[in-house]
Amino acid sequence: MTSVEVSVREISNPVLPGFHPDPSILRVGSDYYIATSTFEWYPGVRVHHSIDLVDWTPLGGALTEKRLLDLVGTGDSNGVWAPNLSYADGQFHLLYSDVATFAGGYWDPQNFLVTGPTPIGPWSGPVVLHGRGFDASLFHDVDGTTWMLSMVADWRPGRNRFAGISIQQYDRQARALVGPEHMIFTGTAAAVTEAPNLYRKDGWYYLVTAEGGTSWEHQVTVARSAHLLGPYLADPSGPLLTSAGDPSLALQKAGHGSLVETPDGQWYLAHLVGRPYSPLGRCVLGRETALQEVTWTDSGWPRIAGGVPASALPAPRFISPVPSAPPSLSEDDPFDSPELGVNWSTLRRPATPDWVSLSARPSHLRIHGGLSPMGRHRPSLVARRVVATDCTFEATMEFEPRNYRQLAGITAYYSTRNWYYLHVTADDDGQPVIDLLACDSGQVTVVPGVRTPILSPGPVRLRLRFEGPSLTFAYAFPGATWQSAGPVLDATTLSDEYAARVVNGEPAAWGFTGAFVGLWVQDLGREGAYADFDDASYRVVSGSK
Repeated sequence: MTSVEVSVREISNPVLPGFHPDPSILRVGSDYYIATSTFEWYPGVRVHHSIDLVDWTPLGGALTEKRLLDLVGTGDSNGVWAPNLSYADGQFHLLYSDVATFAGGYWDPQNFLVTGPTPIGPWSGPVVLHGRGFDASLFHDVDGTTWMLSMVADWRPGRNRFAGISIQQYDRQARALVGPEHMIFTGTAAAVTEAPNLYRKDGWYYLVTAEGGTSWEHQVTVARSAHLLGPYLADPSGPLLTSAGDPSLALQKAGHGSLVETPDGQWYLAHLVGRPYSPLGRCVLGRETALQEVTWTDSGWPRIAGGVPASALPAPRFISPVPSAPPSLSEDDPFDSPELGVNWSTLRRPATPDWVSLSARPSHLRIHGGLSPMGRHRPSLVARRVVATDCTFEATMEFEPRNYRQLAGITAYYSTRNWYYLHVTADDDGQPVIDLLACDSGQVTVVPGVRTPILSPGPVRLRLRFEGPSLTFAYAFPGATWQSAGPVLDATTLSDEYAARVVNGEPAAWGFTGAFVGLWVQDLGREGAYADFDDASYRVVSGSK
């Protein structure tokens, strides 16, 4: 390397910590973008931006309106699976699958395509494309044609539910699929072939897929062909990347990848990983996004060093050796802005003025109560991802409950079946109290020893802390010190591995999201209850990642 090329900077994995799975990476000019899955959370499709592949800035979610995405009633870990971000005709193309079920092998996926001038819109009206499978992507060929790829789902009992990868031409002017469907790849012995992405390099078409399932056997497979429609031959050397068989690796579940080329001709793979708290144990942070450097053999196959995910790797050449200030994983929100910040998400419905307001009371977030914690139609939860193993979340809240049907507080949340909830409610005599609920696999219990009367009106401070597999809660009244709320709880129940349940070989519950912390309000009697939050603070404890 010349002196101009020297850079001491490193890419530190995961580049997108916390729940950021199924990355679709794209370069437009000198700008890089990564789009990731959001499942039942709004805004749909989270997008990050970078100019160097080292530091990534969240742009928020792409799908902010119900006209683009309707998640009412969406099941846990259903919704937006594996979006694909591409660029053609001066427009960003966002292709996303909305999956309705995973029972019995049906999935009921519906694929939508929107276009816009930026990777977060504003978007055109959605084009409804086929529903024959999920993990759809677009490939823009050098001849000006565009093709849509996806896995093909086969619901029939006894058949391969992951039947292979199909391709069909998409007419960008007509905004419609045209011509016949072609099955171009049925996968390798690793099976569960999905997540296709197609690239053209040096006269070859390279098909990148995910195989082996989304857990410990996950991998990235590469096949190639001299012709767009195949036949495609899988790399005889095996997967491009996998963590399978080596539980000592810090980054597990490596798979579901997409490629990007730098302006200087270097290649990188964006892919998902998980970081278990014990060997092949539970991943509270969910599935995260990492990057790996890709080189090419003389025979034209891509390679990653050792075929395993590295925790650190050199940054691309020709970037500034002096780092800019990276985005902080910690954040204080005094709720002074007219809109929610980019790191906030809402559950199953967008943050519309009928239930979320930053103007009703200056410098406060007002949340009008929604339905029960178990419901899937009108929850009132404003939350953010847990992105570090050791972190705290605090909020100051004012709430005047009139009865036991009105609750408000903070939560450590995974799904409707697994959460913890430190809240204020009212006793039968109308006395406000602080209490703690726990939901384990759908069973709700009161954590003993927490219930405390609130003797004077005013704000209450609520706090939770993750310390690896441990979770604790606390509260404080004005002018008083923090008081512990309950015992040390098991944080690992807020994980994909704990949430997933298989009954008679069929998934009865699945787990594809990571842990969240957030502000939660219920008005079960629909009596007009709301809570005001003066501030919220998420802090990563120094040294934690």
